[in-house]
Amino acid sequence: MLFPAGALLAYIGSLMPAIVERYYSTAFNRLLIGALSSASGVFPFSLAEILVILLVMIILRGFIKRLAGLLKGKTPLREFVVKDLINLLVLVSIVYFTFILIWGLNYNRLSFAQIADFPVQPTTVPELAQVCESLIERTNQLRQGLEEDQNGVMRLADGKTMALKNAADGYEQAKYVYPELGGRFGPPKGILLSKPMSYLGFSGVYFPFTGEANINMAVPDALLPSTVGHEMAHQRGFAREDEANYIAYLTCNLNPDPSFQYSGSLLAMIIAMNTLSEYDMEKFLQLQVKYGEGVRNDLDHYSQFIKKHDTIIRRYGNAANHLYLKSNRQRDGVYSYNRMVDLLIAEFRHRGQLPSTKAL
Repeated sequence: MLFPAGALLAYIGSLMPAIVERYYSTAFNRLLIGALSSASGVFPFSLAEILVILLVMIILRGFIKRLAGLLKGKTPLREFVVKDLINLLVLVSIVYFTFILIWGLNYNRLSFAQIADFPVQPTTVPELAQVCESLIERTNQLRQGLEEDQNGVMRLADGKTMALKNAADGYEQAKYVYPELGGRFGPPKGILLSKPMSYLGFSGVYFPFTGEANINMAVPDALLPSTVGHEMAHQRGFAREDEANYIAYLTCNLNPDPSFQYSGSLLAMIIAMNTLSEYDMEKFLQLQVKYGEGVRNDLDHYSQFIKKHDTIIRRYGNAANHLYLKSNRQRDGVYSYNRMVDLLIAEFRHRGQLPSTKAL
């Protein structure tokens, strides 16, 4: 009964976002995740990674043991199928209900646009192009002076491990503007099995049961800081992917480290330009030539990283992520990541930098 109970709880939450925001996201959930992440933060490694590996091993051991019993004639086929199926359903039900209770209701909180009082309205192609041009200019400026490897690709001067430690600096600044981004949480952690994680198509994973922001350390240096910022946004209760991307952009730009500022701006530029290409390829190509040499090198390096890990396993990983997002009422699934553009344009409108034009 826990599965339908969890689904009912999530549905009720979707009907009252203001109540979820006040009593769950900024109260109960913040305290709970803060405590969980602080406790798991005692460990220098990802506790979530260890728990998942152990769970997989236990399930496989049980399956192999039952399969052996079946082959030896000690376990009837009916018992093998029915009992294991029931056990699986019980496990899934417990995990799902617990997930909804301790973090999943955040999908139903007020939108970040409402919290920030941003005027989200129908987007226009000229507005989108103007935002893209501004982002390209800023990204080119931020790229200058950053350290590079022998191939001219940006690298983090202090290494990826230090980037995990420095990511909180941007959130420390952001909390003065948006208190919802504040709070005490455990540090983000690198995943030991980052290479296999790359083949699954994940740059990071937030694990609500331990409150840990887990990072794929194989991600290219240029986008690692914004990846860390994205998972830390989930840790602070912002479950929607478009909002987590925007918060990553926001907190990276508030971080005193130039590498973070560049990474956040690069993430926003990539997503905005990808969206522009869907509506106006000619304008996209006109703006693309404005990329600086360093930015081009970093984008080529990231493209090679994606191609290297683009296997059928990655596609299954993306499909699983798509289903997960849709099950939590993100109607666009993995494409909700690109709805960050709405928030970017709303920010520009909020600053009075965009004129009113005909909607897409």
